[in-house]
Amino acid sequence: MRGRKEIVGLFEELQKSGVLACSPISVVEVQLGVRKKEQKVTTDFLNSLEVYPIGREIANYAGNLIKEYKKRGVTVKLTDGIIAATCLLHNLTLVTLNLKHYPFKNLKIYSI
Repeated sequence: MRGRKEIVGLFEELQKSGVLACSPISVVEVQLGVRKKEQKVTTDFLNSLEVYPIGREIANYAGNLIKEYKKRGVTVKLTDGIIAATCLLHNLTLVTLNLKHYPFKNLKIYSI
């Protein structure tokens, strides 16, 4: 979101309509890219999100998704499969900059 005011604005608008949520994988991905001067605002943002734990149901669903797409010749990274499974099982819309990582038919996506 660094330097992308439109993305920050989007998340602020989305938060007005309810609680935003994510997978713990998304928290890890964001934390990996945080600069020291961004740590507080990033931590505050991440703490405002509901984080869905990765339990057996998500793990099984993600494994099956990845396997299904592999049979079709489409490689899906483990992290992307887990994020997609989290969204699909909890009826969430995925907000992403990486549309090509999520080829899943039934996944609701908001591409930014």
